[in-house]
This record gives sequence, structure tokens and C-alpha cells, in this order.
Amino acid sequence: MASGKGIAAILRTRGICTISARKTGKFQNQVLLQCNDCQRQFATVTPGVDTWIRSASEKFSGKLLTRHFHISSRWSAARKDYYEILGVSKNSAAKDIKKAYYQLAKKYHPDTNKNDPNASKKFQEVSEAYEILSDEAKRKEYDTWGTTSEQMGMGANSGGFPGGAEEAYKHNWDFRASVNPEELFRKIFGEEGFKAHFSDQEDFADSRYGFGTAQEVIMNLTFSQAARGVNKEITLNVVDTCPKCGGSRCEPGTKALRCHICHGTGMETISTGPFVMRSTCRACHGTRMYIKHPCQECDGKGQNVQRKKVIVPVPAGVEDGQTIRMAVGNKEVFVTFRVEKSRYFRRDGADVHTDAEISLSQAALGGAIRIQGVYEDHTIQIKSGTSSHTKVRLSGKGMKKVNGMGYGDHYVSIKVLVPTTLSEKQKALLLAYAELERDTPGSVHGVTNKTDGRSSSAQAKQEVQGEGETDEGLLGKIKRAIFG
Repeated sequence: MASGKGIAAILRTRGICTISARKTGKFQNQVLLQCNDCQRQFATVTPGVDTWIRSASEKFSGKLLTRHFHISSRWSAARKDYYEILGVSKNSAAKDIKKAYYQLAKKYHPDTNKNDPNASKKFQEVSEAYEILSDEAKRKEYDTWGTTSEQMGMGANSGGFPGGAEEAYKHNWDFRASVNPEELFRKIFGEEGFKAHFSDQEDFADSRYGFGTAQEVIMNLTFSQAARGVNKEITLNVVDTCPKCGGSRCEPGTKALRCHICHGTGMETISTGPFVMRSTCRACHGTRMYIKHPCQECDGKGQNVQRKKVIVPVPAGVEDGQTIRMAVGNKEVFVTFRVEKSRYFRRDGADVHTDAEISLSQAALGGAIRIQGVYEDHTIQIKSGTSSHTKVRLSGKGMKKVNGMGYGDHYVSIKVLVPTTLSEKQKALLLAYAELERDTPGSVHGVTNKTDGRSSSAQAKQEVQGEGETDEGLLGKIKRAIFG
């Protein structure tokens, strides 16, 4: 049967009233089953203790000095529910507890929550809960008393404080795990800790060219290069096989040996309390080989950062801002294009738009013009009477479609070019034409239209010429006025 001192020490920390006998050497401490302050009943007492209490009370009746202890609400509130922290039930198996810890440790690990100030605290709580519940003895104590002797700072005989359990009770308990959370994590999941299990970073050495491979490259193109496509050379950082060791990770002239820790299996057995698990070997990291003389160029990684020239095949018809993905070594690089604007072409997807100027005579009489196309020049037939802003469509003469078949269209906007300077002969011809124009509002160099549709100068000339004058005679006079 447990000693009175040990039982009283434990029950005193649980808030149960204790009584002490005076002038006796046999019994130093006895316990009651009811708290005199809160009248709380404690029915779950270790078997045999209640019998011992009753016998002690009968034997020392009238000789007992009662001392009252009451559990503080502050201590009760500070007590943690480790099952709730891990999100498991009290009857969960060891493997379920370990699985829950694995998921929560991954979620709250500081390496993935650098911007969350509470992540470190949560990771500490999860590690603390797992340390208690993963140990069979500590879990049994926790299930029985809601705490462990280690947490209360006392061993089997309450030796954690000079005053024993009574002195221990007076402290405000804020338990801290005896194992560092990172150390516990490494012990379970290997020496590489978090990164070895949850990080997808590749193992390579840096160099004078930088610490990693390029992720995205910006490439500038002219309009013509984007339209026709081009193979353009760029220089960027890539991760590739070490040129010194050829990927062997060993210094030239040496070779790797079989790992003496895992005996070439790549796995090792790790014991953590009641758990035994198989994990990747912490010495060879699963490679099964041990390198005594690692390559100095790549630090024994087998690959490092190198500066290389790469040819980027630019597809024809690429647009500004488009991105392509291409493999460079064993990595993927995203290439984003920046296409310069053309002074001549205006692009709308696969279609292009241009302007073409024609003269007054071409607009009135018709004709043909030659224009520049995206891939070749084109001849456009101008119909007589063509006015400004007339659009001509050249089907299939636009940009090549990158994500489809065929080509876009080329739209030509016609503009009638009005001359700003005229020779004397050109002025005379235009004046003669203006005199023959009908239904023209306003005036042209003093030639005013009459209500009958004829200009005043034309009417005067007709009166002078008489009825026998013909248009042919008028044209002859215009020619003589121009050419003499």
C-alpha cells in the first residue's frame, strides 16, 4: 500500500483536503474524500486509499488536526487538454496520436509560417502534447491525474521542490516540454528535420553565378521578330550536372563507399519512446553510399548553378505579354515576351490594320497601289470614286495564329491625300474643274454656284461664247491657257 506521505502529496496537488495527525509517528498525513471549501466529491480514489482513510480516522479519532487546501481557478484554467490540442480522443491508439502530431507539426512548423507569430507557440503546444501522450508512462499519469510528476516538478517522492508536494502546489504551473520541439521533430523524422519531409527544394550547390536557377526571363522582341518567329539566344543561370565530378559527388580519383550506418539499405530504425519506426538514413540521406571526399566544386551535391547560353525558339505570331514554358536542363523556365510597337502596323489579335494614302486623281478615276504586308507586299486595286476611310480587307494576310491554324486578316484604311502646295498649271486645272462642278456648296476661289446649278463664271463664258460654242472648244481654251 502506498505511504501516507506520497498519497497526500499527490492528492494535495489535486485540490483535495488533507489532515495531519499530531504526536504520531505512524501516520503523518491522511486524506479526506470531500473538499470543505467547495464540497466537491472525489469518488475516483486509488483502490485501497478509501479503506486506509477510514481506518486511520477511526484509530486517531479526536486526535487529528484538519488542514484545508483548495485548488485555485487559475491553476485549473492553465491546465492543458493534450488530447484536444492534437485533435484525438482519449482512447486513440499510438499510431493515431503520431499521425495527428505529424499533420499539426507540418501545419504549424515555423519554416512554413514565417509570417505567423502564433505558429511557433502552436508548434510548441503540439510538441508538448505529443511528448506526453507518446510516452506510455506519462500518458497513464496524465489520464489519471491530469498531469505528470515531471510536470509538477516532483519525482516519485515529490522531490522537485525543497518543501515537497505542498511547496510544489503553491507555484503557478506553466509546463514546458523537456525536449526542444525542433529536436523532437528531428528525432522522429530524421536529422534533416522539416525540410527533408515537407520541402520540395532540390539539392544543389551555389556558385559564383548565384544561389539558384532562373525562374522567369523577360525577352524583348521587335514587331517583325514576333510576327515571323526567331531563335533568340539568352544567357541565364541553370542547375546542371557538376562539370568536375560528372555527378558522382566525389572528388576525382575517389569513389563513394557503402554507408556504414544503414549498411547500404538507405533506411534506419529510430526508437522514440514506445515507437519504433523506419526512416531515411540520416547519414547517407537514402543514397546508400557514404562519400568520404566530396567534390569541392559542388560540395558533394552532384550539381550546381552554372551560367549557360540557351536558344529560345520564339513562335511566329507571339503577342506582347505572352509567356511560354521551356525546359532548361532539369528545370523549367518561363519566358515572357515584350513586343515593341510598330509605327506602321496596328495589331488586334491575329488581325493587323494599316493606312494607305491615294491621290485625288486615284480617288476620282481609280487605279492601283502597292502596300507593305506582314510577310509580303500586296497590290490593292482602287475603285473610281473611292473616298477617305474606305476599308479594304485582305483575307488571310494577317498574323499567324499561335494557338490555332491559319492567319488573321489585313485591313487597309484608305485616306485621300490632299496636296498642300499646287503649281500654276494644277491651280488652273482645278479652277476649270470647279467651274464645271454642280451642287457644290459654298465657293471655290470666288466661283459661286447659282440656283440653276451653274457657276457665275461659267454662265458669263456661255453668254460670250454663244450657243454655237461646244465643250470641245472650252477644253481647247483651257489647254491654251495652261500650255500657251
